[in-house]
Amino acid sequence: MRDREAARYNADRAFRQYDAIDPQNRLVAAELELRWNRALTRVGEIESRIAAHDASTSEPSLLSPIHVTALAADLKAVWATPTTDARLKKRIVRVIREVVADIDDEASEIVLLIHWVGGVHTELRLPKRRRGQRNSTSGDIIAAVRQLVLIANDDLIAGILNRNGLVTGHGNRWTRERVTAHRSHHKIPVFRPAADGKEPWLNLNKAARLLGVAPKTLRLAAEAGEIEGVHPLPDGPWVFSRSTLGEPAAQRIVHRARQNPKYPTGSHPDQQNLFTSTT
Repeated sequence: MRDREAARYNADRAFRQYDAIDPQNRLVAAELELRWNRALTRVGEIESRIAAHDASTSEPSLLSPIHVTALAADLKAVWATPTTDARLKKRIVRVIREVVADIDDEASEIVLLIHWVGGVHTELRLPKRRRGQRNSTSGDIIAAVRQLVLIANDDLIAGILNRNGLVTGHGNRWTRERVTAHRSHHKIPVFRPAADGKEPWLNLNKAARLLGVAPKTLRLAAEAGEIEGVHPLPDGPWVFSRSTLGEPAAQRIVHRARQNPKYPTGSHPDQQNLFTSTT
């Protein structure tokens, strides 16, 4: 256990060193990335040995064939569920006796035959990757990350991507490490807070606080095109430039909101009154 903790610590330290380096310094970045990968490999080796030891010392499974069949039927759903942690996945793997892989050239599929403890077998078929084919991340996700790094770190970006149901090119959920690797590959700079506290880019709440209006006021104005704002993902933050918030368009929104404080959005200056004045 101590070896695993030490290996994880070294991997985390290697990640922090890699994340802190300037992407333009390619030689140093490449060396730090290599150290990070070695540290992650070391963690994997230690965890594999621990899992093998636990499997060899554990008692034989008492699962009935019916239970094993039910588990096999729901395996994909259980494995992909966000609440399934690594410990549960290891327990599932221990119920597998062996996996036999074959290739069906006519169907262009990879055939996996899972032999479960208890004598039950499950066949899985996966599409075979064609020559030259790559599992690449969607261009929309790349564009969203470029905009999100203006206000968010990698850990927060991973949560935003997962909340929107987005996955990596290999179909995995996003983690801080995967976002970092994605940024490095596409040469996207890391988010760094401004030293003086005056961030050049602000989220909705911070931008509204700077203007002195309600967040709903600013959001509706941005949706109406009255002020420039970026909304990379449906279930995600808005991004506003500090310089844009000082332009006349922003001041008109502030003035309108203060003229009509009863409504958080204010009244548009071109809106017509339904009642004719009698004064």
